[in-house]
Amino acid sequence: MATAFSVRAAGLDPADDLRSGDTLRLRFRTGFDRWIGYLLPLLFLVALLPILDVVYYISSVALPTLSVTVLTSMAPFDGSDALGVTIISTFEMVAVATALSVSFGLFGGIATAEFLPEWAAGWVRMSANLLAGTPSVIVGYFGFFALVIYLHWGLAFIAGAFTLAFFMTPYIFRTADIAFSSIPRPIREAAYGSGARPYQYILRVGTPIAIPQILTGIFLAMAIGLGETAPIVLTVAPNVVVPTGLFSHSTYLTYLIWTGYTSPPGSLPLTLAYQAAFLVVVVVVVLNVVVRVIAARYRKRLEGLYQ
Repeated sequence: MATAFSVRAAGLDPADDLRSGDTLRLRFRTGFDRWIGYLLPLLFLVALLPILDVVYYISSVALPTLSVTVLTSMAPFDGSDALGVTIISTFEMVAVATALSVSFGLFGGIATAEFLPEWAAGWVRMSANLLAGTPSVIVGYFGFFALVIYLHWGLAFIAGAFTLAFFMTPYIFRTADIAFSSIPRPIREAAYGSGARPYQYILRVGTPIAIPQILTGIFLAMAIGLGETAPIVLTVAPNVVVPTGLFSHSTYLTYLIWTGYTSPPGSLPLTLAYQAAFLVVVVVVVLNVVVRVIAARYRKRLEGLYQ
């Protein structure tokens, strides 16, 4: 085996092999960085095309039958092409579920980020991650057995709202926890060092910084809840009119999709299913745009204030 002395004696520099290896690795990394910039947008487009195709197909079927009268008519939806009752019932249930999930999720996120010891916060975060990965049908069965049967609420509006809130809470919790945990420590120490009480720090310092991420979690949870079917089908009995109380029956946009997509072509249930699917897509897109605009405005207002 040639030693470093014999290599030098032969007029060779052992560092040349290292430099050549470094040059090859540098060329590979440079080429990879250059081509990945073209590859990622292409892969994104490949993944986006099937979604756009589905949206186009739903829109092409639903739009010819949609009108202002269909969207605003409060006639019972069974036997008539009217979505007013379903739209109002859906937004009422989403509003109640959002209020419940924000209360639980925001409280839990603040507790794990600011007050709980690290070992307890870790267990809570793990539980929330497991709950976020639970299939919606499992959450629906939980609501059915716990609320409908055990608490004797019946197939009612309030059972569906609580089940939907139970499904939405982990998403709000995770964003609130990350938002408050990412606040720089010097800001927290300065607030407490100035004599602020914990609730004063949370309300006046922490929340203004964390609000863009919190809003993102809330709107994401609303979009997810709006598109769920199993928690509603298993806990709420359908009704043809707007719910008049917490224990009354109710209807939902995704319920129309679930009951009508197997109907014969040209039938009213299939028409309602396409119309409901189109409305769900539109509302989800609007929610995503709104949250981005609001979060961007909050971030712009906070620029330079807490750095």
